[in-house]
Amino acid sequence: QVQLVESGGGLVQPGGSLRLSCVASEHFFSVEAMGWYRQAPGMQRELVAAISRTDKVWYADSVLGRFTVSKDSTDKTVYLQMNTLKPEDTAVYFCNAGSGPTLATVLRSPGPYWGQGTQVTVSS
Repeated sequence: QVQLVESGGGLVQPGGSLRLSCVASEHFFSVEAMGWYRQAPGMQRELVAAISRTDKVWYADSVLGRFTVSKDSTDKTVYLQMNTLKPEDTAVYFCNAGSGPTLATVLRSPGPYWGQGTQVTVSS
């Protein structure tokens, strides 16, 4: 059973930056793609960024140019660097994996493995 643990959330002012981390219990990201989702109060969970097994990336229009997803060399940790944060970025952010190795599989549907979520609040 793969475990995913997110960290790095917090309170930041508009225009600020945060870096989220998602650590897997094994070298999971060498064989699986991974997606970052977020869920704001009263809203559906949405995919905002994804990275494939071969490091291809995808971003939702709402975060394109501001967020960057990357992996470390161990393939156990995926990061989401979030810059120029806006109040509308406020949400609980989740990492997800297990849907398959490519961006197409992540975009099709989430996998069975979810992290516990980390709160990001953008407010002055």
